[in-house]
Amino acid sequence: MPFPVDSRWIQETEQKLGIRFPASFVTSMIRKNGGTVTTAVDQFELFPFLDASDRRRLVRTCGSIDRETNQARLNAYGFPSDAVAIGANGGGDLLVLLPMSHDPTTLQSTVFWWDHETGEVAAVADDFDELPRT
Repeated sequence: MPFPVDSRWIQETEQKLGIRFPASFVTSMIRKNGGTVTTAVDQFELFPFLDASDRRRLVRTCGSIDRETNQARLNAYGFPSDAVAIGANGGGDLLVLLPMSHDPTTLQSTVFWWDHETGEVAAVADDFDELPRT
């Protein structure tokens, strides 16, 4: 079950990855760090921000955005090197955020689906807030 996360853990992840997340994503994740979103493609389990404030939260968030992004960058054939993985559908596909073309350190508010079979990326929402969460 997702639970709130302090913004300091989001900032720590931003520093690790060298990027800034879009405001709508941050606001939503502060309230519910993880959970499920539904797209036209599939349902995706969101990766949480690593929260090391206590042992219970650390264990529940170890499959964090930074860890899963780094794993995808190293091991997933065709995964965009500048993408940040924010969720998975359990079948290999990932929900990702991509950097802005004019500022590679800031992620777009558009949410994309990365197809693990083709390596293609397609927009699934113009903003994270458009995705129904459960």
